Amino acid sequence: MDYSSIIAKHIASIPRSGIRDFFELVQGRDDVISLGVGEPDFATPWHIREAAIYSLEKGQTSYTSNLGLLSLRKSIAKYVSRFFHVDYVAEKEVLVTVGVSEAIDLALRALLNPGDEVIYHEPCYVSYSPSIVMAYGKPVTVVTKKEDGFSLKPEAVAAAITPRTRLLMLNFPTNPTGACATREDLEGIAKLCIEHDLIVMTDEIYSELRYDGEEHLSIAALPGMRERTILLHGFSKAFAMTGFRLGYACAPQPIIEAMMKIHQYAMLCAPIMSQNAAIEALENGTPAMEKMRDSYHQRRDYVVKRLNEMGIECHTPGGAFYVFPDIRKFGLSSKEFAMRLLESESVAAVPGTAFGESGEGFLRCCYATGFDDLKIAMDKIERFIATL
Repeated sequence: MDYSSIIAKHIASIPRSGIRDFFELVQGRDDVISLGVGEPDFATPWHIREAAIYSLEKGQTSYTSNLGLLSLRKSIAKYVSRFFHVDYVAEKEVLVTVGVSEAIDLALRALLNPGDEVIYHEPCYVSYSPSIVMAYGKPVTVVTKKEDGFSLKPEAVAAAITPRTRLLMLNFPTNPTGACATREDLEGIAKLCIEHDLIVMTDEIYSELRYDGEEHLSIAALPGMRERTILLHGFSKAFAMTGFRLGYACAPQPIIEAMMKIHQYAMLCAPIMSQNAAIEALENGTPAMEKMRDSYHQRRDYVVKRLNEMGIECHTPGGAFYVFPDIRKFGLSSKEFAMRLLESESVAAVPGTAFGESGEGFLRCCYATGFDDLKIAMDKIERFIATL
């Protein structure tokens, strides 16, 4: 059978994840130091794991409301008000999802009509463009630049807006660059969105992981933006809960209602054990989160210093747990550099092209790994570039 003829064309056109393809190359190799997968190297704090265990012991193994446990939604609303400075009604403006990835899919499917354009900034997380395509939208790329610290500039957004533009996707701090948006840039972008009546979907999964004493600012908190913003957040990065697969969306009630309808037919609800663990994370997890953040901060400083000292230009990211060094001077493509580094030194990093065409000439290195391994990896990278 010719299976190519039965696969939906818009799905067949989507490439496999560049991160996962590279991850599979190193899976099962004990000799490899991985700077590839964007996952905390910490175990979920014990008191959060204990809440999940206690949920099982109490026999709490049922479905929940499609929106999620009301007790969790109330904790989310309280946390978002305190941290993001935006107020939402827990009963009707918060939706608990299976990770932020599901929330992105729900929001796009709830808002896009076929052919609607979605602006997003690149280099970016691998799922954004495919998610737009799967919702029958048209991805419109705005490239961010190294000389701007990979921040998104309002004038670049303005140049991409057309009569078909429906939505703007933001991600700050950004995966893979660690870039953070300035207040000035966010205010300029917010003004454009109001002028052109655009909806903003902002993925702020790394928002707690800001460094150098800088506070996170959400575009949802700016004047006139709450009514047109879908704020997406979750538990994977700040609370080291990647395997719990839990996220949430906060938005005006009509948007949440539309997202919930898709969620209730496609997913029903997020696992109740994960939801109970999330309540514990929000209520009592900040000290553990801050300890992890301080550790990432130290590692960021070390990796940026080492890379620049060995002659690889690397800007200092303001958040997340990635660096995005510039390797163009070595005359290799991102993929060639990553493959040769893996083959010769058993160090895995992700080619910048996994995050869009504008990532060519860069490499994503995740420093959410043990300090001893980071030191060895930096030594190996320095030895590798000496051979080029």
